[in-house]
Amino acid sequence: MGRALLTDLYELNMAASYLRRGMDGTATFSLFVRELPATRGFLVAAGLEACLAFLEDLRFEPEDLDYLLDELGFDERALEAFRDLRFTGDVWAVPEGRIVLAEEPLLEVTAPIAQGQLVETFLLNRITLETMLASKAARCVIAAGGRELVDFSMRRTHGPDAAEAVARTSAMVGFVATSNVEAARRLGLRAAGTMAHSYVEAFPTEREAFRAFAQDYPDRCTFLVDTFDTLEGVRIAIEVIRDLGLEDGLAIRLDSGDLQELAAGARRLLDDAGLGRVRIFASGGLDELQIEELVGAGTPIDAFGVGTRMGVSADAPYLDSVYKLVEYADRPVAKLSTGKASPPGPKQVFRGDGPAHDVLALRGEDQPPGSVPLLEPAMEDGRRLRVAEPLSDATERFRRDLDALPEEARRLEGPVAPAAHRSERVQALADELRAEHGGREPPA
Repeated sequence: MGRALLTDLYELNMAASYLRRGMDGTATFSLFVRELPATRGFLVAAGLEACLAFLEDLRFEPEDLDYLLDELGFDERALEAFRDLRFTGDVWAVPEGRIVLAEEPLLEVTAPIAQGQLVETFLLNRITLETMLASKAARCVIAAGGRELVDFSMRRTHGPDAAEAVARTSAMVGFVATSNVEAARRLGLRAAGTMAHSYVEAFPTEREAFRAFAQDYPDRCTFLVDTFDTLEGVRIAIEVIRDLGLEDGLAIRLDSGDLQELAAGARRLLDDAGLGRVRIFASGGLDELQIEELVGAGTPIDAFGVGTRMGVSADAPYLDSVYKLVEYADRPVAKLSTGKASPPGPKQVFRGDGPAHDVLALRGEDQPPGSVPLLEPAMEDGRRLRVAEPLSDATERFRRDLDALPEEARRLEGPVAPAAHRSERVQALADELRAEHGGREPPA
């Protein structure tokens, strides 16, 4: 399916009007985040693969055109133009996994203006969602300090598509597994899961529940020990492990209570029983701040399951993302509204020694010595320039950029985000455009 109706009505209105008037000049649209949320010192670029797939497949199906005619009143002239519409433009984008800052384009589309306009809604939706989620998951990775993380978010995300996006973006920044089996299958991730309290409650005793589960899954057995009395549950798990002679893939899971105190008590019991190989897994409404506190206190937890608060990016559930026309028919354009101004012209971002040294430049400007361009060609004439890459490539880019990020930007509380420096040519072009329109307030 071409999915051309995955857009806002006003995009269709504008596209039809452009086409009716023969406005087929080349336009460049820039997608960026105006300001970072107060709790973010950086963002992680994500969502590009879904955007490229959408653009490659963009078309109006016959039933789409029937709906536009019968229900929305578009005329035959518009329908005829839509019938043959395909995306034939170019895309420059920041590769997934790279750290980006406010005002830096994550993606730029250059195409006939009707095409570029029509795809705005989907591109904003996908880039915003996945970048928001990847950035939240990255904070969990920072907090965990090398301990393993598992995505537990599916039951609380805003729909199955969002759940798959969480599984994908959390894996991109270093999560080792997801509880979402379909996402694991589709994306080639490791699926992970334990048992629920309902399983324990369904048996006459906790011991019988643990024994049954261990018999069914002897090589990947995690005992949920906090249904009744947590430390007593640990003792029962120890007995079952000994009785059945279990050796590999063993863990206990703590899902409630004072995790610091209970993990310490559980570790003592396990070690005293000679079961140092049994890992402690913690979950239960955790976010990066709680994880950071537990890790900082030296709590003997080996891995964390992170669900709701990551899956909906609870502290920053949206980004101030925009998709702005910056050039049409070789003429630089920009919105100059107070507080919402944006610099004109197609852009490039040059990165020196890490994100703190980024330069926001015009595309085609000379590359500063020792820097690398962030935006790369991703699509030309409507065709992607490479096949979908493994997530491990994005993970490696994220790790490199994170290592180069200033400590104040990595902070989980009170982060200070670096700001990209505008090149002289970017600022001069913005000033020229402002002067042409009556000397309004310059872009911030």
